[in-house]
Amino acid sequence: TPVADRKPEWLKIKLDTNSSNIAEVKKMLSRLSLHTVCEEANCPNLMECFGKRTATFMIMGRICSRNCRFCNVESNSPTPLDSSEPDHIAQAVKELNLKHVVITSVTRDDLPDGGAFHFAETIKAVKDLNRNVIIEVLIPDFKGDEEGLKLVIDAGPEIINHNVETVPRLYPEVRPQADYRQSLDVIRNSKMTERNIFSKSGIMVGLGETKEEVLDLFKDLRDADCDILTIGQYLAPSKKHYPVAEYIHPDLFAFYKEEAENMGFKSVASAPFVRSSYNAAEVMERAAVFRKV
Repeated sequence: TPVADRKPEWLKIKLDTNSSNIAEVKKMLSRLSLHTVCEEANCPNLMECFGKRTATFMIMGRICSRNCRFCNVESNSPTPLDSSEPDHIAQAVKELNLKHVVITSVTRDDLPDGGAFHFAETIKAVKDLNRNVIIEVLIPDFKGDEEGLKLVIDAGPEIINHNVETVPRLYPEVRPQADYRQSLDVIRNSKMTERNIFSKSGIMVGLGETKEEVLDLFKDLRDADCDILTIGQYLAPSKKHYPVAEYIHPDLFAFYKEEAENMGFKSVASAPFVRSSYNAAEVMERAAVFRKV
């Protein structure tokens, strides 16, 4: 795959952030021994989100049992689970006064349940301390274990998010330890388990996919009853990671958004800097309005 040339103008980050908030969020995370995907995945929106006193929490450690070629999270032997983590997440949600929290994790293929019980405990702890918060969990595939998925759903999150990440043709190179159909099944089984839950998924573009493949992926997600979709530009975290094949023009992001909405997604966020949990509250609100109509 050819490496794309220098970043175009529309991918230059404008730094206009509240530095005292950023420092405060970082201090709190350190005090509570918490990790964020914002930091571990080297997200381009970190300054903006921390500046607004929001973050996407990453549970079950900062070391992943898988080694996806697009991801900046460290891959190695994961660390033991921290039993105080659910309460610490709940405390952080309270201190930040979050109305909508996104909780994700590393993939833990080393655990018999893939970490489903720990997810459920975290959801319950957050709800116990923050009565009206909307909880979005961005979960791994639990190796297709439907019991694990049910455990998470029964804990009562409002949104189940699982990213398919890219088109099926690119899985062997980009996501070698994952399975496209299995990822679609996570979405499908979420809705079959709990009709009222919002289902969500996200993809990166610029990995070498074609427009037709992207539209086919949209159809697959809609067939799996996916409500919410996020589409963002893939940016390689380093030279060792999967190379960027191209920088997608904002016009094509607009086209993807329109096509996805025409297919029946309730809410679509599509722009170069969109990430799975970026502006998650606003994305969810659009879906909730759609449901009421």
